[in-house]
Amino acid sequence: MTYPAPTALTNFDAPATRFDEPLAMLQACHDRVRLGLSTLLEIGERVAAGRLDGTVHRAAAEVLHYFDQAAPHHHEDEEQHIFPCVLARTVDDAVRAAVLKLQEDHLAMEAQWARLRVPLAALAHGRAEAYDLRQIEAAAHFCALYASHAQREEEVVFPLAALLLDRAALRTMGEEMAGRRRARKA
Repeated sequence: MTYPAPTALTNFDAPATRFDEPLAMLQACHDRVRLGLSTLLEIGERVAAGRLDGTVHRAAAEVLHYFDQAAPHHHEDEEQHIFPCVLARTVDDAVRAAVLKLQEDHLAMEAQWARLRVPLAALAHGRAEAYDLRQIEAAAHFCALYASHAQREEEVVFPLAALLLDRAALRTMGEEMAGRRRARKA
């Protein structure tokens, strides 16, 4: 019996915005995060159904790479530029509470990812037995937290940051975002 060639679950190589548009870049990162989250959920569905193949292993490797590399950059961008600006310049208690919750979310997501990445790495290397129902449930929890986090940023914090950051601040932000990524690649 022949099987169809595996298809990709992800496309993290989609064109990105440029660093001279840092707020658009943060939004584009959220789009990639959502792709990573839906891929992580799809991986869990395939593992639960016993549908393990090269596509699942490659997808696990891509998700692992994305959340190990790009997601920490994204969080650092927000922690360095967006959150301090909003906290320093707003008097709205609800907005301040939202920013503080987003900072807590970053810590929670980092902790959840640290626990999830080891079994996902094993899956990426073809060892499916390490990725069981507990990891599938942990991944679902991680995905739900991350999705609600991104939505809160987009609805509350990003629009306010767009009003508060002037051209000079945006230019500096974009340069620092680019610099952090170049420094980590070296």
